[in-house]
Amino acid sequence: MNKDWPQMAKDLSGAIKEVRIGAPDVMKNFSAMASAATANGALDSKTKELIALGIAVAIRCDGCVAFHAQAALKHGATREEVMDAMGLAVYMGAGPSLMYAAQAVEAYDQFAAAAK
Repeated sequence: MNKDWPQMAKDLSGAIKEVRIGAPDVMKNFSAMASAATANGALDSKTKELIALGIAVAIRCDGCVAFHAQAALKHGATREEVMDAMGLAVYMGAGPSLMYAAQAVEAYDQFAAAAK
């Protein structure tokens, strides 16, 4: 394992709390946007989290990978679905996305192991 993704999510949650305290209006609106964007609609929440994980890979955001790998698992995504999403992320982002796709799978596996 290269990174401890569950620990990263935990550490970032504490840091994000500080931003919530320092910029409450911005963070209140960001949370509302996140809730609206991830709610079931034409696409279900699981599909939306898989899309978010793919975007996290394509833009190479470690914290985003951690949170969306965790959320994908919570919404019932299987490892096979994560792998399918990673294939599309690699296609869209080429070599750098391949490196992050490997990390996203590692993150999913760590969260799945911790959930058992």
